[in-house]
Amino acid sequence: MANKIIRREEMAQGTIILNEIESPRIAKKAKPGQFVIIQVDEKGERIPLTMADTNPEKGTITIIYMVIGKSTAAFKDLKISDEFYAIIGPLGKATHVEKKGKVVCVGGGTGIAVLHPITRALKTIGNDVTTIVGSRNKDLLIMEDEMKKASDTFHICTDDGSKGHHGFVTDVLKDVLGKGDIDLVVAIGPIPMMKFVCDITRERDVETLVSLNPIMVDGTGMCGCCRVTVNGTTKFACVDGPEFDGHNVDFDELGKRLQSYVDDEKASYEAYMEAK
Repeated sequence: MANKIIRREEMAQGTIILNEIESPRIAKKAKPGQFVIIQVDEKGERIPLTMADTNPEKGTITIIYMVIGKSTAAFKDLKISDEFYAIIGPLGKATHVEKKGKVVCVGGGTGIAVLHPITRALKTIGNDVTTIVGSRNKDLLIMEDEMKKASDTFHICTDDGSKGHHGFVTDVLKDVLGKGDIDLVVAIGPIPMMKFVCDITRERDVETLVSLNPIMVDGTGMCGCCRVTVNGTTKFACVDGPEFDGHNVDFDELGKRLQSYVDDEKASYEAYMEAK
């Protein structure tokens, strides 16, 4: 059976869902940083999701998503042995993984899932990896054990102080940068988090890679919905990214574009839940 869910886990108080899905062809080809587009049914919205893990031997890919709209609510309703209507991928450019030396990986929210295979790959080839992950509180943290295993040094931050450092990931990042030379920072998470990370690393002239999640439809560069401004030039995240030099990204523009359909998303989610 194609696209069958073989493992399902509710994370972060049921607001974030993990699905391990049978997809041997994608699992064989996928590399860290790439994404897939998923449809729940024939009329479903096309949702881009970066893979949190792949297992070529087992023939599976793992996605982790937050339930925020009608489509992700429909995803959550699927159980083990259910199938997604369609999965397309791998899409986007893979992360350029190389031995840089000392690397800091910074993740927040579901961005931690995107960061996981990249962090693991950077450590595997011999980088000294410090990882900083954050969330609003300890109950919203995901993949703590996996990220710790993929890192040489591991830090947790929570806004409310319920676990680890009481404060933001940028607090710990400043401390890490102040203790020695860092060759690369990889930051993946909410737009404000990535923007503030880049503001800090720009001052210190530290190369910084970010992964962007603009609105996307086809994933092949045809629709133009995922356009972002990088170094004053229009780029398409689906084919030119999703990873870019964070120091050149117009985060303010990206944030505004991501707000375009928030009200519609909320309305469709509420209508879907009422109809159940």
